Amino acid sequence: MTTESQERQELRAAVSKFAATYGPKYMEKCHRDDEYPWELWREAGKLGFLGVNIPEEFGGGGAGMYELSLVAEELNAQGSGLLLMVVSPAICGNIINRFGTPEQRQQWLPGLGDGSKILVFGITEPDAGSNAHRITTTAKRDGSDWLLTGRKVFISGVDVADAVLLVARTEDAKTGSLKPALFIVPRDTPGFEYKPIDMALRLPEHQFSLYFDDMRLPAESLVGDPDAGLMQLFAGLNPERIMAAAGGVGSARYALDRAVDYAKTRTVFKVPIGAHQAISHPLAQIKIELELAKLMMQKAAVLYDEGDDFGSAEAANMAKYAAAEASVRAVDQAVQTLGGNGLTVEYDLGTQLANSRIMRIAPVSREMVLNYVANNTLGLPKSY
Repeated sequence: MTTESQERQELRAAVSKFAATYGPKYMEKCHRDDEYPWELWREAGKLGFLGVNIPEEFGGGGAGMYELSLVAEELNAQGSGLLLMVVSPAICGNIINRFGTPEQRQQWLPGLGDGSKILVFGITEPDAGSNAHRITTTAKRDGSDWLLTGRKVFISGVDVADAVLLVARTEDAKTGSLKPALFIVPRDTPGFEYKPIDMALRLPEHQFSLYFDDMRLPAESLVGDPDAGLMQLFAGLNPERIMAAAGGVGSARYALDRAVDYAKTRTVFKVPIGAHQAISHPLAQIKIELELAKLMMQKAAVLYDEGDDFGSAEAANMAKYAAAEASVRAVDQAVQTLGGNGLTVEYDLGTQLANSRIMRIAPVSREMVLNYVANNTLGLPKSY
């Protein structure tokens, strides 16, 4: 018995088969050549995988976050994860679809769905960190235009994006409760500067710092209502956490599969090492943990697709936390299972150590997830 429909099972199988034609060797080549995996991205878009959540009227699949998270999970499970799926079709696609003007929807949604356009998301700041309530980037009106001043950090994929969806505060909300306003900023906008951050991670997506001082934007750059408050932000942040969980679950599956295959065939003292409980029990525990994380991810996606933004926020944060922990443990245990082979290029696990570790930090730190659950689920007082 399965909890997924036949259609979803078929989508899983199709994405898995497609992703396996690329895999870790292709991603490693992209890293060596310092090239974004355009071939993978464009073919995934052509096949409709990037746009399963985009409405059919804009050329997408007309499904939801459940299906998009499914795609992300299967890509990661084959070593072909695409971080920009989190920000372009998931965060930005959902926000623009729900709150964008008819012109913005027509301009962006078809391209986000087929991969011909990329929008990245700019929220994190040097001083605010993971606390989105302390954003200092401000937007003030100047006639019909807007002037934006601020700085962002750890913004993924700016060099390959057409534009950045920036989160700012309106001028009258510099302190106190978060009053976000969202703006589409084309990469070539005058006054918009971006500089790469030198990272130790072996990811195809580069990280950037952004700088802008009284950067002028036309009125049509604003997405939605500047007085809409948190609702618009939840429309992007909940999908972000769901997709992060999907990536973590997929990465855990990837590592676990390699560890299990090795444990079945590697023989020491006349028996496969997988026969020893010191090897088998940790792997069995990881299997349980990743399946639990996957169930919470699916719950969050279902709640989001049903329109329950606040209910999905709790589940999405829990799913992200659980998937991050499962991913880190899975990769570490896989390396331990393989011993020295776990750190060779051939088995492609060593590079996953750092890449999986970031799951505990981004897109929201495990500590901020725990704060959310403590304050919003358990009703405990805030410490900040």
